[in-house]
Amino acid sequence: MLTKRIIPCLDIKDGRTVKGTNFVNLRDAGDPVELGAIYAEQGADELVFLDITATVDNRKTLIDLVRNVARHVNIPFTVGGGISSVEDVSALLNAGADKVSINSSAVRRPELINELALQFGSQCIIVAIDTRFVPTDKGISEHIVHTHGGRKPTELRTIQWAKEVEDRGAGEILLTSMDTDGTKAGFANELTSLISTNSSIPIIASGGAGTMEHFKEVFTTGKADAGLAASIFHFKEIDIIDLKTYLKAEGISMRL
Repeated sequence: MLTKRIIPCLDIKDGRTVKGTNFVNLRDAGDPVELGAIYAEQGADELVFLDITATVDNRKTLIDLVRNVARHVNIPFTVGGGISSVEDVSALLNAGADKVSINSSAVRRPELINELALQFGSQCIIVAIDTRFVPTDKGISEHIVHTHGGRKPTELRTIQWAKEVEDRGAGEILLTSMDTDGTKAGFANELTSLISTNSSIPIIASGGAGTMEHFKEVFTTGKADAGLAASIFHFKEIDIIDLKTYLKAEGISMRL
């Protein structure tokens, strides 16, 4: 059985960690480098740093932040936000990032996924998919891909887009349900399972973690390979080592 991963996510705005609900109403959660170092010490498997307004503000992810994280954190970490070219990825990997996450730029130009996978290898290319269940012009509701930090709906259907990014060479998918994000009511397990069972690459589930049981559910019912969360870690509602100990006791393979 493959080991499941616990991944704290640090959403960055103006150099600070922030957290909101359904992608809005942000509040400060601390210094991202300090938090990242604490999580690494507590047993997190990986970290994700997302500059959540980089695409909206049309600027690049903070290279200095990546260098600083690399100096203080000894576990793999992913960086996302405002990445739109081979040059961007090269700069971030050279600054110390282990993986990059792309979203809006992949939707805008899907060939970018192919180019990055070819240049750097699929193992360090994550495609983030922000999805919301919305009514379509056909009068039925479907999971629709959103870009620009969840602000802009696209024409893309989430299930089909997940398959396309895999076919184009993505090494992992970071799947965020905007409907459950920040609610602490549980992950979108049905959607996660649907994508995971139709995919041969790892699926990182994001959005909705509120209890330890929610992680158990996303690994069993949702069939996710990793569970990502933010506020429950930032505001010390759940301790990472306690979570991993609980999951291991529930029969889920964990690195302790």
